[in-house]
Amino acid sequence: MISPRTIEQVTDAARIEEVIGDFVALKRRGSSMQGLCPFHNEKTPSFNVSPARGIYKCFGCGKAGNSVRFIMDHEKLSYPEAIRYLAKKYQINVEEENQTEEVKEELRERESMLLLNEWAASHMEKLLHEDETGRAIGLSYFKERGFSEETIRKFRLGFLPDQWAHLTDSAVREGYQKEFLVKTGLSIEREDGRMFDRFKNRVMFPIQNLSGRVIGFGGRILTNDKKQAKYLNSPESEVYHKSAVLYGIYHSRKAISELDEALLVEGYTDVISLHQSGIENVVASSGTSLTNEQVRMIRRYTENVTILYDGDAAGIKASFRGLDMILEQGLNVKIVLFPDGEDPDSFARKNSPLFIKDYIKSEARNFIEFKTSILAEEAGNDPIRKAGMIREIIGSLALIPDPVLRSLYLKECSTRLGMDEQTLIFELNKQMKSKQERRPTSSYSEPSAVPAPFDAPPDDLFGPDGTSNPQVKNDVSGDYRLDAQEKDVIRILVKYANHLIYFDELNEDGEKIEISQRVGDFILSELEADQLLPENPAYLKLYQFFLSRSQEDYPEDPELLNHPDEVISTTVIDLTTDKHILSELWKNHHQIFITMESDLLKKGVMDAMYTFKLRHVVLMKKALDDELGRISSEEADRMDEIIAQIQLLQAAKDEFSKKLNYN
Repeated sequence: MISPRTIEQVTDAARIEEVIGDFVALKRRGSSMQGLCPFHNEKTPSFNVSPARGIYKCFGCGKAGNSVRFIMDHEKLSYPEAIRYLAKKYQINVEEENQTEEVKEELRERESMLLLNEWAASHMEKLLHEDETGRAIGLSYFKERGFSEETIRKFRLGFLPDQWAHLTDSAVREGYQKEFLVKTGLSIEREDGRMFDRFKNRVMFPIQNLSGRVIGFGGRILTNDKKQAKYLNSPESEVYHKSAVLYGIYHSRKAISELDEALLVEGYTDVISLHQSGIENVVASSGTSLTNEQVRMIRRYTENVTILYDGDAAGIKASFRGLDMILEQGLNVKIVLFPDGEDPDSFARKNSPLFIKDYIKSEARNFIEFKTSILAEEAGNDPIRKAGMIREIIGSLALIPDPVLRSLYLKECSTRLGMDEQTLIFELNKQMKSKQERRPTSSYSEPSAVPAPFDAPPDDLFGPDGTSNPQVKNDVSGDYRLDAQEKDVIRILVKYANHLIYFDELNEDGEKIEISQRVGDFILSELEADQLLPENPAYLKLYQFFLSRSQEDYPEDPELLNHPDEVISTTVIDLTTDKHILSELWKNHHQIFITMESDLLKKGVMDAMYTFKLRHVVLMKKALDDELGRISSEEADRMDEIIAQIQLLQAAKDEFSKKLNYN
């Protein structure tokens, strides 16, 4: 296992904005940063990063954590794998301690496949550069395509010879297991148990994920054998999901974010040639039809996509589905057509970087201009086909989620098609209504970022059965629903435990003196005195943790946020992260000063405790009222006892209500 010293070094060195910035385009928002959540599909950013606290929190899906947790969730890694990932990023030497068999087994399969892929990529690179056949065939091919030595090494291009089991046999000799050769797709196993290489006699394109790890391969055949596919990709596996991968994203993500635009091409060589020409904000769908997962990946870094097509009209027509998919995700899309016979790869090899950039900029057309020109040429003067063309274009417009942008495109469409705008609006509304009726009702609703305010009469806090109303759902504890009052007490405990509040008391001489008490001491003593415990398991765990520290300094932000117990760290983030941040402009520029919770801390603490206690009083009274209704006339003594208890609880309820200024 990884030593505690290494873990401490990694967590100290990892800057949350740098770690997440490798995967999500973040924009400054006051003291925090914001971007599109990588864990669920969203169109309005709700993913917040706090560099000062070293945490992230999504107010859409509830995901939260620190740098290590982000890497675990995003890259589907175990805790040790995430520590190793960050250690490599920050060049920290990993000190290992003895691993248990259970940990080894947990890491085995996924890590074994990734390690095998890494070894295979290095082996293919070595064959390309050092093997005589590899240099004569593979390296010569890449050089003929105009790839420089620097570009070839940047994309880790490789080669496999025309041998049935070269890679398979080499991997086995190196100690890699056959089961992982099959699972990664590097080898194919026949019915008789013999194995052979999937990619023999091909130049190789390793496919890297966002963090740079090799997850799969693409191979191009170098012969004219029509019985074999020109390009061959790794099959689906535990580490490679073709529909969720964009070739080149590892090398392109920073340029896409900085330029706020992604260029989308089809193949590996398109990406490589454009990179070599200095155009680095480019990714490829790897020869597959564009998928929603790929579009969402682009949207993490930019809302602007320019698709680069060659002059093949049939291919362009077939791409309309991908175009609609981009529009539906709320992205702005443009299209560039290259001259007949040219594709991004060949065009980049024939022209200077400056000319390529100017060409893309000058030739980019919005999708209305592009789609109408393609379909109008196909429809000609046939009114039936022209009507179908109009409906298809309006169908694309109906997918655009932004009503303002949709309206602007509609006006342009009206002008280009020579159609009355009202007629197009009627067709648009019809199609949008039809889509809405066909759309399944989603069971997902965005959880509330803050609890509902407590402004109802105390009895209304509870349902007819005496149980608490489900006001807020806790992200950590699943289906358990808590009261806002319980949440508020624990939130104040976490945020202000070491803060002091002041009380007036009389000394022995009857003089008024001021004494101080830590917030944590006050809350814990009040809960213990009345034997009140949080019902929510996550909050109970936090309460017990603070109780264990009551004789010393209470834990502060860094210790809580990096606590090894995920329930504690995640719940703390959930309790202490605000969705809305007050701008410093109010104070610094407008001289408007807002009263903060910390300014009225004593009142906040007292109100939270009174409300929490009131909740329990109402529950107890409701239970006794129910029991009184069920009791028989023969149980007079028990009836008198219950009535007396109800009267005491009613008095307590009235007292708490008075303190809280409830009418």
